[in-house]
Amino acid sequence: MNTPLMPKATAVWLVDNTALSFEQIAEFCDLHVLEVKGIADGDVASGIVGLSPLQNNQLDRNEIERCKKDAEARLQLKASTVPLPAKRSKGPRYTPIARRQEKPDAIAFLVKTFPDLKDSQIIKLIGTTKNTIGTIRNRNHWNMANITPRDPVLLGLCKQQDLDREVAKVSDGKTATELKAEAEAANQVAQSADSLAADALAFANKSKPDDSAPYAIPEALFKLAQTNRDGSDN
Repeated sequence: MNTPLMPKATAVWLVDNTALSFEQIAEFCDLHVLEVKGIADGDVASGIVGLSPLQNNQLDRNEIERCKKDAEARLQLKASTVPLPAKRSKGPRYTPIARRQEKPDAIAFLVKTFPDLKDSQIIKLIGTTKNTIGTIRNRNHWNMANITPRDPVLLGLCKQQDLDREVAKVSDGKTATELKAEAEAANQVAQSADSLAADALAFANKSKPDDSAPYAIPEALFKLAQTNRDGSDN
């Protein structure tokens, strides 16, 4: 499928100036729907100026109106006689200088969230070195204290489709989005177990006849908290 010139800038303009759905914009600009949502939330492409596909004659106003009326319709790129630049399929990914300092955060996120990813896959996704990945895995990076795991898709260092494809290779076909959802669900269960255990302890302390007398947490509450925690660990 042909894509508009400067697809991310085009997506910024469509988000700001039309009522098209995220799915319609994502498919037209060859982006993942989460990237488009990130643009709308201001988390992605915050420094990119929108590019109008109307002004560069890649889209008609009537086409936008047609798709606004039908959420299932998809934008059609106008045929152009101007040859488009060929996509580069191989070679290192170029990262703007302003974004390069964010690579350690992205590596930390991938290492923590998808530990089965190989170094070669991380290098392919965000264009780093094996040595840098190794120091972050082993937590002996020179700036480890200031590294905060952050999603490379939201940082603009890779596309969600590329991340899903690489993760699927090492996770029995599950995409990065699915694994992240599972991890978040497990984390919520663990937090619920912690909260339940804390409530049980607070109840026990509140119910003490006096400060000097020992008091055990009610066995039923303790077992319930322990069951939830064991379930989240599995």
